[in-house]
Amino acid sequence: MARVCAWLGLFVMVASVVSTASAAAPDWPQWRGLNRDGKSPDTGLAQEWPEGGPPLAWKATGIGKGYASAAVTGGKIYTMGDRQGSEWIICLDLANQKELWAAKVGQPYGDGGPRCTPTVDGDLVYAISPHGDLVCVEAASGKEVWRKKFDKDFGGKMMSQWSYSESPLVDGEKLVCTPGGKDAVIVALNKKTGETIWKCAMPDIGPKGKDGAGYSSIIISEAGGVKQYVTLMGRGLIGAAAKDGKFLWGYNKVANGTANIMTAIVSGDYVFDSSAYGTGAALLKLSADSGGGVKAEEVYFLGANTFQNHHGGVVLVGDYLYGGHGQNDGTLKCIELKTGKIAWQIDKGVGGKSAAVTFADGNLYVRYESGLMALVAATPEGFKLKGSFQLPVVTGPSWPHTTIQDRKLFVRDNDTLMCYDIAKK
Repeated sequence: MARVCAWLGLFVMVASVVSTASAAAPDWPQWRGLNRDGKSPDTGLAQEWPEGGPPLAWKATGIGKGYASAAVTGGKIYTMGDRQGSEWIICLDLANQKELWAAKVGQPYGDGGPRCTPTVDGDLVYAISPHGDLVCVEAASGKEVWRKKFDKDFGGKMMSQWSYSESPLVDGEKLVCTPGGKDAVIVALNKKTGETIWKCAMPDIGPKGKDGAGYSSIIISEAGGVKQYVTLMGRGLIGAAAKDGKFLWGYNKVANGTANIMTAIVSGDYVFDSSAYGTGAALLKLSADSGGGVKAEEVYFLGANTFQNHHGGVVLVGDYLYGGHGQNDGTLKCIELKTGKIAWQIDKGVGGKSAAVTFADGNLYVRYESGLMALVAATPEGFKLKGSFQLPVVTGPSWPHTTIQDRKLFVRDNDTLMCYDIAKK
């Protein structure tokens, strides 16, 4: 009997550990989440919002001016802000919202503050300032490990005046980012030391747009059986080989000369991207060519009157894309990825101006520039609004993309970070 009880006790203990592990909420360690696709794996979320929106769990202040989103991982929150005459990476305790540390990145940026969402990888955190300061710090203390300067170290160049907005990518032992220099449009660095692994030089891919980095962030594609880094540059969409930085392909048609912003959507061998300022959107199919490279073929191009995404991004749910359409506008549209067919669209935005879109548990979380938050069903069957509310703090354009982690919605507004409980009751 004692042996049976012992085994039973061991079984209960193991079951408890497994249950606890399976219930652990996935982290949101970087720009647009774990896979950089704007989608949270959270379930058990409220499927409709009451009047006034979901309950505000807490509000933290003192993080400074900026458009950076929040990375939430390991019981901590990481973001960036301008305050006290400098620019900082700021770390808060998730449990009590107290500031744990702040790491100085560089000089403040007058036009709205930093745009980079810090990238957290184990015990290290990475961030890029609008001035092109790339900094690596310890996640536990904020102590600086290494830094680079895009212009000095890589001949960096931005396509236009709003400066760097990229969130760096960690891939294995590499830290990958986009200085936009002539011989270093993309660089891969040793994530622990900052030493250069490779640099990608970009050839002329067409007349549209401008030389230099865009306002986008890199994503990984395995299209055509070739691992590659894809991003939207000043001259258009490009791909570089992950192993050695070899330039693989470029697509100029989706570029404009003002600001190319949207982080691309990858699905198998396909890549979708869009830019505003009267440009449009395109789907490309990537395939391996005979020389070990990659060929990019246009599947379709949607003109500016059909779809142009400014800076709110797009999410892919199943076979359909969802995002805001229009210059400084967030008129929602649903597009079939493979065909470009418009499944549905609304006549005007639920809120004012552009809209940042995040997905979780069957719904779109849409944040309008006006400060209105909306919950919209992610279905191609038609537009369905499931609730909306006005954010209590709006101190400038409501541009930062939202973060969804552990059934909480994190919304940044300059000096304030708001956290809403979006769990199903």
